[in-house]
Amino acid sequence: MKKIIELINDEAVKAFAEAGYDTAFAKVTLSNRPDLCDYQCNGAMAAAKTYKKAPIMIANDVVAVLSKSKVFQEVNAVNPGFINLRLNPEFLADYLRQMQADENLSVEKVKEPKTIMLDYGGANVAKPLHVGHLRSAIIGESIKRMGRFLGHNMIGDVHLGDWGLQMGLIITELKKRKPELVYFDENYTGEYPKEAPFTISELEEIYPTANAYSKEHPEFKEEAMQATYLLQNGNRGYLALWHHILDVSIADLKKNYSNLDVSFDLWKKESDAQPYIPDMVQYMKDNGYAHIDDGALVVDVKEESDTKEIPPCMILKSDGASLYNTTDLATIVERMKLFHPDEIIYVVDKRQELYFTQVFRCARKTKLVEENTELKFLGFGTMNGKDGKPFKTRDGGVMRLERLISEINDEMYKKIMDNHAIDPEEAKKTAKIVALSAVKYGDLSNQASKDYVFDIDRFTSFEGDTGPYILYTIVRIKSILNRYQNLGRKLGEEVIGVPYNDSEKALMLELVKFNQVMENAFEEIAPHKICSYIYDIANAFNRFYHETKILSEENEKKRAEWIQLLVLTRDILESCIYVLGFSSPERM
Repeated sequence: MKKIIELINDEAVKAFAEAGYDTAFAKVTLSNRPDLCDYQCNGAMAAAKTYKKAPIMIANDVVAVLSKSKVFQEVNAVNPGFINLRLNPEFLADYLRQMQADENLSVEKVKEPKTIMLDYGGANVAKPLHVGHLRSAIIGESIKRMGRFLGHNMIGDVHLGDWGLQMGLIITELKKRKPELVYFDENYTGEYPKEAPFTISELEEIYPTANAYSKEHPEFKEEAMQATYLLQNGNRGYLALWHHILDVSIADLKKNYSNLDVSFDLWKKESDAQPYIPDMVQYMKDNGYAHIDDGALVVDVKEESDTKEIPPCMILKSDGASLYNTTDLATIVERMKLFHPDEIIYVVDKRQELYFTQVFRCARKTKLVEENTELKFLGFGTMNGKDGKPFKTRDGGVMRLERLISEINDEMYKKIMDNHAIDPEEAKKTAKIVALSAVKYGDLSNQASKDYVFDIDRFTSFEGDTGPYILYTIVRIKSILNRYQNLGRKLGEEVIGVPYNDSEKALMLELVKFNQVMENAFEEIAPHKICSYIYDIANAFNRFYHETKILSEENEKKRAEWIQLLVLTRDILESCIYVLGFSSPERM
């Protein structure tokens, strides 16, 4: 379905052409003075120099043609040369009726869908998720849903860290604690136990203990490095332990990501890229892309246009060991081989921008990706506490994600129980839904690249630019629709009609932007634009609601038309919050 701005623009193009002016000047935009008009065209002022005429004369010529269009109720030329446009109410209502009849509410599926891989999540096995993992998961999930809504083939990959020194540290600490375990018996040839010799709680305590101990005891770290080497070279017992670590960790990660309503199509790991490394390294050597520098194998990635120093991308250390760069490049090789993506988007902390510049340039220079495959870095800012520093627990530690979600759930539960007489079990379920909206909207309403303050009190408020306010608006609409049906009426008895008052028209003008907002937000990888849009809709709806007695309206036709407008408002809001990654309850 064509965007309303395009239909209006088509009218302006025809008018400029008929009036004898270049159609390049016929660009229409939303009005920056909605009290004066709905849309505006400033092309007459730009055309004045070309045609050596006063802008108002050009504007008057165009207005004379536009006045004949059925799209507009009113068209005016205003000094020094603005063209103000007010939409014909019937044209506006008809566009909304077409939106409501369209299964995608006017959003066209892309004609040439892309395969787009999203690298988000980035958790490490054997470590709990903490607040530092929140933004990648929330932003990545939203981008995935936005792309799917538009018809792209979106593939989300968690890309777990599972193959470095941390594995050796865990194995070595486990050997110190339980040397009798069969995994450490070099002569054992039987089947290893199916059950892991540790729980997730024990595993999450083992790693930090081992890591701290290794910093004070070089011999322990040396042993852990040897264990890592043995694991990576196929030691049977260590591989069996590694599988246990993965199974226990991934089960816990899935539970925690599920609580965030975040899911992944692929649970790929760093270790999955390891088989691709030897051939990739050989290929880089054979084709002259990589050279030895101070013992290490590197690829130069600097460019003449660089204004700052971009160091070479290191492929292998001087001792032949691989690095994160190596694994990330091998992962690109794997992704190109298995999925042939048109784009790969990395949702990562913006402080890693230089690193990804090196990796992307290396992948391009060495032709690991096809020429038309895009590599995009979406760097996000830090989630800070009210003190402006990275968000911590009250005692200064890094807060576990599970605990943060629990605290917000509790806060929402208290607010719901304080305000309503409601069944406690229902309140708990509702609190969970509303709490998730608070967390996700609180994050996504900020431009991804910017740092923001995580303020629980503000994010859980039912007033202002918050998730709970958006959900409260949706629930208010649902309540009106339910009450209407309880009166014995059916939804859909009428179609959306022409606006009866200014607040209704203002709501309609917000709703018709839906397809444009969705496309722009995805094109710019900007979920915050959807947040801004639904906040505008919520405000417009609540103004309409407070100024209009919907259910007590005596004119049944008018009332039924308003109900249809509410149905469309609900559907657009629910589509938007779905792509943002949360849902609405039936009651609040």
